[in-house]
Order: sequence, then structure tokens, then C-alpha cells
Amino acid sequence: MSKVVLATVSNGDVATNILIITSLLSILWLVRMLTTKGPNPPLPPGPRPLPLLGNLLSLDPELHSHFANVAKTYGPISRLWFGKKVGILITSPELAREVLKLNDAILANRDVPIAGKMGTYGGNDIVSSQYGDQWRMLRKICVREMLSNQVLDSVYSIRRKEIRNTMKYLYNNVGLPVNVGEQMFLTVLNVITGMMWGGTVKAEDRERLGAEFRQLIGEITGYLATPNLSDLYPGLAPFDLQGIVKNMKVLAKRLDTIFETMIDQRRKMGSGHGNKDFLQFLLELKDNGDTNPPFTMVHLKSLLMDMVVGGTDTTSNTVEFALAEIMNRPEILKKAQEELDMVVGKDNVVEESHINKLPYLYAIMKETLRLYPALPLLVPHCPSESCVIGGYTVPTGARVFVNAWAIHRDPAIWETPLEFRPERFLDGKWDYTGNDFTYFPFGSGRRICVGTAMAERMFMVLLGSIIHSFDWELEEGKKHDLSEKFGIVLKKKVALVAVPTPRLSNITLYE
Repeated sequence: MSKVVLATVSNGDVATNILIITSLLSILWLVRMLTTKGPNPPLPPGPRPLPLLGNLLSLDPELHSHFANVAKTYGPISRLWFGKKVGILITSPELAREVLKLNDAILANRDVPIAGKMGTYGGNDIVSSQYGDQWRMLRKICVREMLSNQVLDSVYSIRRKEIRNTMKYLYNNVGLPVNVGEQMFLTVLNVITGMMWGGTVKAEDRERLGAEFRQLIGEITGYLATPNLSDLYPGLAPFDLQGIVKNMKVLAKRLDTIFETMIDQRRKMGSGHGNKDFLQFLLELKDNGDTNPPFTMVHLKSLLMDMVVGGTDTTSNTVEFALAEIMNRPEILKKAQEELDMVVGKDNVVEESHINKLPYLYAIMKETLRLYPALPLLVPHCPSESCVIGGYTVPTGARVFVNAWAIHRDPAIWETPLEFRPERFLDGKWDYTGNDFTYFPFGSGRRICVGTAMAERMFMVLLGSIIHSFDWELEEGKKHDLSEKFGIVLKKKVALVAVPTPRLSNITLYE
């Protein structure tokens, strides 16, 4: 009888335990159902892709305008397939804010193409570095030690000297056609190399080095803008079918050889020779080992490369666009010259101290950057994890393009958006600090351009000098062509070739 009682008790315990377990499982299932989110939102809408090719066959080489046209059909967030790579197109201020501010940390990485890695020492420069300790270290060096207003003030004499050299060149070519973009490029390049290793290069070598850099930069940026099958189809990367990796290795080696030469010369000269330039500072930083993570020779060369490649085309092309636009609108050119004559005088030359007293010239710069942002699609962002933008999924590894060019020309935001009208900026409503997502030519968020202060100074003094010192007109029989050509950096499709005529009172002002 005792065995029967024990069995009954035992069976009762089992039944109770089963009931308790079943109840707990039911509660856990209910909690999970209530707290688990539904399925991920879909990818943004876009044109139907072809198998394997995606939307490659329908791409227009002018990507900035092509992406804007896709947005007109599929909305302010849309998608295209580049082979196996998905591109997310952002074409509204609200969504730009989601990408560059609200989800900035997730989207602060880069999807660096193979050509970019070849040309940036493995992607170790400030533009290509993934968001993290290395990027923070490089940005801190640039912002505090190389491109701060205090540092820029200390090397103003270099900028002034090179701009005066350009005015002298233009004066010696009065009445002759001048390739404006080429001269602006050489001026900016000489300024940047002067700041980097001004005490290293002999004057007689400056022109040769400038010409070599211009050719190198043109070829490097050309390959960076070329769609590469190795990026679109990673399985094809070992074959380098277009030869881009092979050619970029050659170009990168040539650039590295120049840097090695400058570094060797600077080390031989020692720290006591002349003014301290950026190269000397960077070498001391590397040798002292005070940074975390350590600042290496690869980082040093990468920063030199960023300065040379990133700071030349951007500024010189913007000045070229500006002069082309104001030549096409003589009343704007006249108004800018009148302001310069009043502030600077015809018996003087433009100095950086005049910049803050030239609101109309400042408005011309802002309007140029609105119509022709130097990087029309910024530098593409890449999410470190899947996120939701505008109600759609942006998957890990996607290439996110923020179309600043299209937003700057949106008729819902801008009155007569295709008209070059500097007056729209005279009320100070818009700035380019990255807080206004209707106007952000230098980007926004963590990856905003670190060279804004340098670009502003160069543009203002360079454009101010060439229109204060000279009148400009096209060659006889030529017409204005304001069309643009897409690239990593936006360019004029047809180079501006114009004839300068001196307008200052004293010939010595051109010396």
C-alpha cells in the first residue's frame, strides 16, 4: 500500500511540474511575441535589376544627375544595384539628417574601393580610415596641428607669396588666353606643398614638382572614379580585368617616391633649418611616439597624400566655376569688383585681412558651392550594421550616397535653383557648418571635411585677387560653357580659357 501512495504522490508531483513548466513556457512565448519586432523593412524602391548585372547597364556616367533622376521616379531614398553591391541614394534634407546626424555613428565608415586602398596606403588616410581610434587620432592631428586657424595664420606668408606669383604670371600673359583652372590648380598646389615642406624644396624644383603632382593627381582621381569590376564582383578581384590595381600601384609608387625624397631631405636638413613646416612636425610626432594608437610612417605619408590630392582639385575647380559664372553675369562681376575697390582699393592688393569685409564675395563663394559642391555625392558612407533610414532597411556594407548636388538644386528649397544668384546668401541664413541639411557642401557629422577653413581662405583670396587685379573676357568668337563633368571632384566639362586685362593703378602691384 505504501508503494501505491508513493506512486500517486510521485505522479502528482510530475503533473504539477509539467503544469508549471507549460505555464512558464506559455508566458515566455507571450512575452517574446509582444516584444519581438516584426520582419525587417524592405530595401528602398528602385528600378528592376538584371541578374548579375544589377542596374549597371542603365547607369549614366554623370552619376550625380543620374541619381537625382532616379530619385524623381522612386523617391528621396531609393536604391540601385551595382553588380552585387547595393547603393542607397539619399536625396532630401530630412533623410540626409538621418544619415549624417541621427545615425552618424553607424554610418561613419567607408566602403573603400580597391583603387582607393592602392592609392591611400591601404586605406590608412583620414578620408578612407574606418571610424575608430586610428581615424580619431588622424583627425585630431589635422584639426589641431595642421589646419586650425592659428596654424593657418602662421603660414599666411606662403599663401600670399604663391598668390602674388600667380598675379605676376597673369600680368605677364595680359592679352593672351589663359587656362584658368590650370593656373588655379598650380597656385593651390604650390601653397599646399609650401605648407607641407616649404623649407625642403628648392625654388627651382617647385615648378617641376608641381607639374609632376598635377599629372599624378589627375590619373589617380581618374581611376578612383572608374567603376571597377573587382569591386562590383569580388570574385573577379584576383584577375584585375581592367588593370586598375596594376596602374594604381604604379601611380602610388611614383607618389611615394616623391614623399620619400621629401622626407629624406627634411631629415638631412634637421629641425634647426628655417621655419617649421608640416613635414617636420609630422616627423617629430612619429619619432616621439606620443599618440595612441602610434603614429607611423604610413600615417605620415597618408596625411601628405590627403593634403595634396584632397586640397588641390577641390579648391581650384571651385574658383574656376565661380569665375565662369560671374563672367557670364557681368553685373555680378562688376558688383564684386566695386566691393573690392571700396575695401581694398586700386592701389593695394587683396589680403586675408580683407576677407571679413567682403560680404558679396563671400556670397559668391557660397553660391558657387551650392551649385557646384566640390564632392557632389560627398564621400560615400557605409553602415557598420544594418539600420533603418526613412522606413527602409539599409544593410550592412551598402554604399550610401548623399546627393548634396541634388539637394542644393531642389526647387522645393531654393527659389530659382538653377540661377547663379549670390544675393540669396547675403542675409546669412545658410552656413556650411553641417547643421543645415539643405546646404552642406563640406558634408556633416563626424566625417565633415577637416579642410573647410583652408578652403575658405584660399577661395576668397584667390578669386578676390584675380577679379580685383584683372578684367576677364573670353576669346573672340567663344561662348560660355557652364556644363559640368562628374568625378569624385566635380569639374568643368570645358576648361575656362579667358583673357586677362590689368585694372590696378600701379604696375608694381603685379610684382
